Amino acid sequence: MGNKTSHDSDVSFIAALAELLRDNDLTELQVKRDYGENDSLNVRVSRQTQTIVQASAPAAAAPAAAPSAPAMPAAAPASDTTDPANHPGAVTSPMVGTVYMAAEPGAAPFATVGATVAEGDTILIIEAMKTMNHIPAPRAGTIKRILVEDGGPVEFGAPLVIIE
Repeated sequence: MGNKTSHDSDVSFIAALAELLRDNDLTELQVKRDYGENDSLNVRVSRQTQTIVQASAPAAAAPAAAPSAPAMPAAAPASDTTDPANHPGAVTSPMVGTVYMAAEPGAAPFATVGATVAEGDTILIIEAMKTMNHIPAPRAGTIKRILVEDGGPVEFGAPLVIIE
């Protein structure tokens, strides 16, 4: 099979996945195709279902849907600070999954209220599709609030912690 033909079929396959995502109102779909030894295609198609203030999510593998509304201004009025999602120090979830505060049951949590974190430190793990995704602190600071529970579900864009 020629490289151009393989590329064209991969593009068609990804377009079909994006259509499947939209038609079934899914937020994320991941597929791995094995063509042979050392030859595979691993595709993750996701779409944004709500507008978030802080864009910390990794780019999607294929553009499934463009955001339908502009992001809210970063400088939110003081009255919006009651909603943790509007807090300027909010770290939001880049995916749908299950939150784990420690590397394994019984281990010390990655972050606690009052703890100081450096940019890039793991603050929690989100399990999505049997993959453990380490969520790093986007900036250095102190953990002021933890807004999720260990073992609990989390939605895309939901506030996880507040770092100031």
